[in-house]
Amino acid sequence: MMPHRVISCVVALLVISLCANAETLRVATFNTGLERDGPGLLLRDIQRGKDPQIKAVIAVIAATAPDILALQGIDWDYDGTALAALADQLGAVGLIYPYRFASRPNSGRPTGLDMDGDGRLGRPRDAQGYGAFTGQGGLAILSRYPILRDEVQDFTTFLWRDLPGAILPTHPDGKPFPSAKAQAAQRLSNTGHWVVPIALPDGSEMSLLTFHAGPPVFDGPEDRNGRRNHDEIRFWRLFLDKEIGDPIKDRFVLAGGANLDPYDSDGRKEAIGMLLNDPRLQDPSPSSPGATIAPDQGHVGPNAQDTVDWPKPGRLRVDYVLPSRDWQVVGAAVHWPAPNTAEYEYAITASHHRLVWVDLKLN
Repeated sequence: MMPHRVISCVVALLVISLCANAETLRVATFNTGLERDGPGLLLRDIQRGKDPQIKAVIAVIAATAPDILALQGIDWDYDGTALAALADQLGAVGLIYPYRFASRPNSGRPTGLDMDGDGRLGRPRDAQGYGAFTGQGGLAILSRYPILRDEVQDFTTFLWRDLPGAILPTHPDGKPFPSAKAQAAQRLSNTGHWVVPIALPDGSEMSLLTFHAGPPVFDGPEDRNGRRNHDEIRFWRLFLDKEIGDPIKDRFVLAGGANLDPYDSDGRKEAIGMLLNDPRLQDPSPSSPGATIAPDQGHVGPNAQDTVDWPKPGRLRVDYVLPSRDWQVVGAAVHWPAPNTAEYEYAITASHHRLVWVDLKLN
């Protein structure tokens, strides 16, 4: 259980942070890893108030106090009750998010087809996106500022084959993998791709571009998952090229999970490399003390920028907050405190992933 004095300190720091940063906007992404094994279980665990992981997730969010937060790894339900319950728990420690958005993701959405080519039906890999039930490990947005829901562009239903230049998987003989029927139904997004306009306190607007790509592994020689991960990331370049969707006229921030490291991933690294080097975006290269002083794993990429610590692949950079070029960045970090602190224990208890934030100048 989180000590009362720690909660008090977090709330005090939160109040100071909000006052000190009245002219800045903090945008963050956080893969909470709050997926549960069945529908309704996340809501149950939040309402019970005893789950150490949920307490740690709340502590991490409270310690960083984002104004706009893109969440991954949170189970979706029709009425948004789990997300509302999480927001209520955050409100209890002084962080109020009156505006929320979550639409039905592709994760766990049944297709009735063999989508992975193993000859079986109804398994998690046969859903539009990996999941044991509809909405497992979905997306959500929490915001201190109004979400313009009528202007949201939701590309969750966008078909993979409709992506210009899609690199769809094939059998050795060139036929569609796993079948033409499956490819005709296969959506691009493992979870979703959203463009969400938000009204800011200075009278301007911004768009939050968010997604959570599937992992580029756990497949066969056809590289179905690697190809799909590549195209889920490439979607954003095509969107900014105005080849997909409606153009956005305001500043934007791309925040979410790519499941791909630009140096050390097993996937098609050129996808994230091209995104990071896109002239319409800027990469603040957030870092953390925890990853900086962690033992070196022989990776090519900078240890300090790692955002996840998986049991087998180890530490990688897979979570990103990339503002458009017309923002002035005034700060950025990965919330990975140094060991032997209470904040460190909360961070590693919450999720394999670490919260990533960027501070942007308003006005």
